Amino acid sequence: MPQLDTSTWFITIVSMILTLFIMMQLKISKHLYYINPEPKTTKSMKSTTPWENKWTKIYLPHSLPLR
Repeated sequence: MPQLDTSTWFITIVSMILTLFIMMQLKISKHLYYINPEPKTTKSMKSTTPWENKWTKIYLPHSLPLR
């Protein structure tokens, strides 16, 4: 049975890794990065509700007095 010729494996593997590295660098370099990201300002809608001007208190079960 003939032996497998492995003399070209090194250059094949190195060239494959180099090609993948170059392709990834090109892909990353085309990505658009924002220089100064700033939070988007949101406008709050003012709604008129009946309880808006009244003082309200929420009674949680733990804040109720003990019986």
